[in-house]
Amino acid sequence: MSDAVSALQGKLAPGEVTVREAGLRGMITLRGDLSDKGLRSVCKSLTGVGFPEQGKANVDGEKGLCWMSPDEMLLLMPYGEVGDAVVAIDKALKGKHYLAENVSDARGLIHVEGAFAREVMAKLAPVDLHPDTFGPGDFRRTRLGQVAAAFWMRDEDTFAVICFRSVADYAFDLLTESAKAGAVGHFVGR
Repeated sequence: MSDAVSALQGKLAPGEVTVREAGLRGMITLRGDLSDKGLRSVCKSLTGVGFPEQGKANVDGEKGLCWMSPDEMLLLMPYGEVGDAVVAIDKALKGKHYLAENVSDARGLIHVEGAFAREVMAKLAPVDLHPDTFGPGDFRRTRLGQVAAAFWMRDEDTFAVICFRSVADYAFDLLTESAKAGAVGHFVGR
């Protein structure tokens, strides 16, 4: 068996806004009845965070839950924990209608960090990212340029972006271009 390699192998673009790959991250897509107590319980036990509301992400360090759709949750955890987590989900939800799939190797995770991170993202996604509308913990499943992506604000100056591994280079380059000096500053002083 070969060693796991992250989508961008540690790629970094430092600057006023830094764009960097976050490395290997365990990800499980879980589809089912999100109101089910057993589903909520296993999600909380595997991640240690509370179940997020619609349009939210609840992430603490490497573990978290992201609301993807009315019947889909994305579980985040250390890469090495995913296999056991899928087994735990299967055990907890046995007999119920659900789908739990390890998507870790099919996704890339990129961080956009700096005082102008909001502007970098606003140029690329059809989402209202004004500070009065979108803040830490808010989550959107959308697109960046021409590719599918999802993102959330980790804090006032940091976004986490998830995209398919097959377009991770494109997404990284797009974010890096958007972050170039002189290309940001719209929300400053507003």
